[in-house]
Amino acid sequence: MRKIRLVAVLVVRDNQVVQSVRFRHTNVIHYDPVHAMDCFSTWDSDEIVLLNVSRDSESRFKFLDLIKRVSTRCFVPVTVGGWITDHTYASQLLRSGADKLSLNTAFFSNPEFVTELALRFGSQCVVASIDIKSSSEGNQLVFVDRGRINTGFQLTDWARRAVNLGAGEILFNSINHDGNRGGYDLVALRDICTSVKVPVMAFGGVSRWDHLVDGVEAGADAVALANALHYTEQSVRRAKQFLMDSGVSVRPL
Repeated sequence: MRKIRLVAVLVVRDNQVVQSVRFRHTNVIHYDPVHAMDCFSTWDSDEIVLLNVSRDSESRFKFLDLIKRVSTRCFVPVTVGGWITDHTYASQLLRSGADKLSLNTAFFSNPEFVTELALRFGSQCVVASIDIKSSSEGNQLVFVDRGRINTGFQLTDWARRAVNLGAGEILFNSINHDGNRGGYDLVALRDICTSVKVPVMAFGGVSRWDHLVDGVEAGADAVALANALHYTEQSVRRAKQFLMDSGVSVRPL
């Protein structure tokens, strides 16, 4: 039986952990991301994702220093994303302790770069971050550049394209559901899980532990959450225990 991963996501703007609501980042949750990471690592997260959502490209150098600090204290796999636009920076992130690179806009603006990374570091290192907006007509359109640019692609077409370009995993998020506390976009999640053969990490909208179970039942290989983890003591362990009690196979506490 496959083991479902429980993943803690830290959304980082200007090296502070912020709350994300439909990709708007207004509230600072932690002033030191390393402290937040310490909690999630100690509380048995299977993986940690750090996403740099800063608007300024110069922020990537401070983010790189953050990854160096995180890597000295984190003993679970770390995925990083944000402003990965060239080989030098990608290599620096990996040398600083990142295990995987999450890319979003590059799949749209520079697909050759994605393939080059996959060939150089392996597909298991390349995560396609896919953000969508669902319409009342049933369209699931993919957006890039922090939700600002409409690619015109439907979700399943984009997911298959991302895998063909070299992605070994997908981090899926719905802009409509991001921070809305209503759970994952299960319709879109099922669609993407059935359209590709690489692992899919569900993200966006979790406020209750049963939302995680919903994600697993929709086909996700990993269930990720951000905002909900910051307001409950021992939140990761509580979430994992709920999954275990619900019959979901997870790595033991």
